[in-house]
Amino acid sequence: MPDWLALYYRDPLEITHGEGRHVWDADGNRYLDFFGGILTTMTAHALPEVTKAVSEQAGRIIHSSTLYLNRPMVDLAERIAALSGIPDARVFFTTSGTEANDAALLLATAYRRSNQILAMRNSYHGRSFSTVGITGNSSWSPTTLSPLQTLYLHGGIRTRGPFAELSDAEFIAACVADLEDMLAQVQHGSVAALIAEPVQGVGGFTAPPDGLFAAFRDVLQRQGILWISDEVQTGWGRTGEHFWGWQAHGASGPPDMLTFAKGIGNGMSIGGVVARAEVMNSLDANSISTFGGSPVTMAAGLANLTYLLEHDLQGNARRVGGLLIERLRAVAAGLPVVREVRGRGLMIGLELTDIDGAPSAHAAGLALEYARENGLLIGKGGREGHSLRVAPPLSLSVAEAEEGAALLEDALRRVQADMEKERRP
Repeated sequence: MPDWLALYYRDPLEITHGEGRHVWDADGNRYLDFFGGILTTMTAHALPEVTKAVSEQAGRIIHSSTLYLNRPMVDLAERIAALSGIPDARVFFTTSGTEANDAALLLATAYRRSNQILAMRNSYHGRSFSTVGITGNSSWSPTTLSPLQTLYLHGGIRTRGPFAELSDAEFIAACVADLEDMLAQVQHGSVAALIAEPVQGVGGFTAPPDGLFAAFRDVLQRQGILWISDEVQTGWGRTGEHFWGWQAHGASGPPDMLTFAKGIGNGMSIGGVVARAEVMNSLDANSISTFGGSPVTMAAGLANLTYLLEHDLQGNARRVGGLLIERLRAVAAGLPVVREVRGRGLMIGLELTDIDGAPSAHAAGLALEYARENGLLIGKGGREGHSLRVAPPLSLSVAEAEEGAALLEDALRRVQADMEKERRP
């Protein structure tokens, strides 16, 4: 294994099996899972409907590639196209969010005949050469080489940066002015697309005020610039209020493209791009995906999406997530180490600081370890690695939310005590 492979915990964790919202490690320890394999186990571990669909499809045929049709791929494409909100939509399946964003960038640059891309500061879009090149978070961008010219915009972080003290309306106006100024510095009409996460995932679950990307779209449309909504982490109802993250910014219409992955497969490797037909069909060369659209993963995606819709997991994310975030805000009110609790639905971030109020990766690392000791798995992120990421499966119960909040509260109190002890002379 490479040295640069990121592993959580001082003593790395081997997960052997899971059920519902819980997983077990190789030593038999049981954990309440509040991260779901980076927001990928969307409904539940070992969901019977998904495991049955995988088993039955594997018994028929496991692989064929996109050179051939298979019924699960066509059925899932039709359902996603209908749910996307994009008119005359076409769907191309990949195996990951990285590959989905890579495909979207290929489509945008081919359609617009330009290699210029707008992206957000603090963003993350994947680990391929092209997606690293547009990632605005230096912690996840190991090279400055790129086939694309990327221009970074303000707006991804509401409570830090030069516009933090402005009202929401003033914040949006300032970010739009920044966009217009940026476009004035490039050749007119030469930018291919804006790619943006409605809620920045690796960036620490930060988000702009609702409506920012709608205001951006008004500017972009005047020059024919495409809008790609990176829904790899925000899609499928996780934010509770909306099925897609872009819908919080939908006043000027849907995006030209959206990318998805993670949760739809409930652990199976699925990604994809939805685009209006004019954009999707703009490639003038052959293209396929060897593993995208695999019959087994498509069967899993269909079963998982059906379960999510039939059990209103979006509504559950809104209700239980609302309770969880309020519980965590009450905890944070008495802990200076927690600067902010933010998010919506079951996508919640906690920003940790040192005693002086500076972002603290050390505090976040301690919280991760203490939570594990308590039997709770969470994630971390943020530009300095200083934010905790809470994103349980969308079937989380109220009792499990209360249990997880209590476990995290204990971990944060231990972090607060440690930080105060370290500060004493």
